[in-house]
Amino acid sequence: MTGLDWKALRSRIGKELALLVTLQRSDRSWQLPFAAALASGGPMLFGAATGQAALGALGAIAGLAFLYLPPVGLFQRIPVMMACAFAMLSGYAVGLMAAMVPGAAIPLIWIVAVLAMLFCKAYSLAPPGPLFIVLSAAVAAFTPLDMAHAFRNIGYFAFGALWACGVAIVYSALTVRRQDVRPVLRPAADRDDGVTDALIAGFFVALSLLIALLLDLPRPYWVPVSCLAIMQGVTLRASWTRNVHRIVGTFIGLGVTWLLLPFIHDLWTIAAAIILLTFIIETVVVRHYAFAAIFFTPLTLILAETSHPATDGAGALMAARLIDTIVGAMIGLSGALCLHTPGWRLMIRRGLFRLGLLHDRPGGD
Repeated sequence: MTGLDWKALRSRIGKELALLVTLQRSDRSWQLPFAAALASGGPMLFGAATGQAALGALGAIAGLAFLYLPPVGLFQRIPVMMACAFAMLSGYAVGLMAAMVPGAAIPLIWIVAVLAMLFCKAYSLAPPGPLFIVLSAAVAAFTPLDMAHAFRNIGYFAFGALWACGVAIVYSALTVRRQDVRPVLRPAADRDDGVTDALIAGFFVALSLLIALLLDLPRPYWVPVSCLAIMQGVTLRASWTRNVHRIVGTFIGLGVTWLLLPFIHDLWTIAAAIILLTFIIETVVVRHYAFAAIFFTPLTLILAETSHPATDGAGALMAARLIDTIVGAMIGLSGALCLHTPGWRLMIRRGLFRLGLLHDRPGGD
């Protein structure tokens, strides 16, 4: 029986810690974060000017569609951007349907997650991928509304999506000649791989929402969002790193939120916070995910709570956010294990093939 190799263990821990604090190289210019801040903050400024908090917050969430702008030629990036904005709007509308039909939240969020994943595979979209589409649906699914207010909110969301498209067009026209564009986007080569990924991701997103509801968490919509964010890692190691980054970033971000809240007392300061936080996030997210998550936490809290404010105190709100993130991240890591472990993936593909959901027989049969 051999003893524990402490030297090897220390070396492994050191390598893991180094990965968690490593900054990535980035050639992102300031114009993209500025345009993203304008796309999300513009509707909130309009809402502040008109005294319409819901209009501003929903428009700001829809304005996140700008982040889907792909680095391709002008005549392809705008149609893709508009398709992503429409996907977010559709996700929000489906979420409102779930809010008005008791018991419909889990199956409808599952459908949104699967279709969003397939949509992103079809356009070969990089992160945020399906994240904001599912976020839109999840927030809407737990917004108590009647039919009249539902149509009003869809209109508000559409306004924000159109605004984001307008910002994207102006930004692209001014900067596309100075950027290195990538080849034309093409669908994923393996259709069955895309279907497998979508069904696995959709299952774990729905499972995370079910667990959140069983635990009676006050804001269950954050759990599937955190779950999906973790599963977007391109490898199991990337998902693990993203998992740690998200939990640590959220924990520190709650402290930032606590420091910000005393200064956020009206719609104008909310708009200023959204613009500043979005600019910081889009500047640093390509360099370090945990550092971006520090600022993503107050941004998403401000957006979600302004769109349908609750009566909870700041302490209860932040505690709920941390619990939601940890629960969602753990379930998301389990989903990433299924996505990236060859043996489990093959077993799942065999099952899907027998159900007639895949075209080609998986290897090994």
